[in-house]
Amino acid sequence: MAGRTAGIFVCSIAYLLLLFSNAAAETLTARDKLGREMKIQIPVKRTVFFQTYELIPALGIWNRAVGIARFAYDNDLMKAVKPDFAQTIPSAGGGTDINMEALMKLKPDLVVTWTVRPENITYMEQKGLKVYSIYPESLEELYEVIRFHGKIFSKEKRAQVVMNEMDKVFNLVRMHVSDIPPERKQKVLWVGSRPTSVACAIGVTHDIIALAGGMNPAAEYQQRNADVSIEKIIAWNPDVIFIWGNAKYSAEDIMNNPQWRFVKAVKNRRVYKAPEWSTWSPRLAPVVLWMASKTYPVLFQDVNITKETDAFFRKVFGIPFSKVKGFAG
Repeated sequence: MAGRTAGIFVCSIAYLLLLFSNAAAETLTARDKLGREMKIQIPVKRTVFFQTYELIPALGIWNRAVGIARFAYDNDLMKAVKPDFAQTIPSAGGGTDINMEALMKLKPDLVVTWTVRPENITYMEQKGLKVYSIYPESLEELYEVIRFHGKIFSKEKRAQVVMNEMDKVFNLVRMHVSDIPPERKQKVLWVGSRPTSVACAIGVTHDIIALAGGMNPAAEYQQRNADVSIEKIIAWNPDVIFIWGNAKYSAEDIMNNPQWRFVKAVKNRRVYKAPEWSTWSPRLAPVVLWMASKTYPVLFQDVNITKETDAFFRKVFGIPFSKVKGFAG
């Protein structure tokens, strides 16, 4: 009888453990940027981040990252939050140049990458890997990316905190630019890896120009980016020009180029190089605040940009703003 009771007890414990396991495990059905539907077991425990790696410190998911893009090793934010991460998280190449041998050794449950090379995604899938692709083309899509990460890592509450902090900064900007009449809005041009490569009507960059109270003259092109002639830029005659932070040229390179001398932004020396940031990172928010303050300096005289940015970095990333590269000019 005692043996039978013990057996029933063991079976009961096993059954309860099974119930707990089933309750703890969940299958998420998700559709990525390429429109591929997949089922993901959550919470995900082993992830390789070819993109969105700045969400690792924001959500506190260092223990879920088993691999990372090589570009992350030069990332000022990543190094500031966790100086030794390069010694603990190996690289598997980048989203465009994957080291498949290294990637397979990492045995990820999920690979997060971007859509620039669909053939690489197909190749990884052929090797039996689950791959989720992203490419946010609006602020709302960026929020969806953050929500997705919160869901798959069981960090929904933390993801909401991050988005709330972003909203606070965005609302501060809106409060200062909302009363600008259309005829007084500044024409703001965003240029990329080349001075004549411009951000157009589709994408997060276009959204943040609008949020900062600007008008994007390149929005006449219904695409992400376009290469245009200097004559086209002169015809647009932007009031302010922002340069992508990773570009290999400076604001002075544009302002000292005689071809640009007739552009209003150059004549008034209102060309600024953005910090090295990602449109896939929460720190997009303080960058928008900085852009708005450069576009409408009088309207933001009452705002301490550094203080607001520092508060954001402490709440979202747990470090002071002084630990990363600041704003130029």
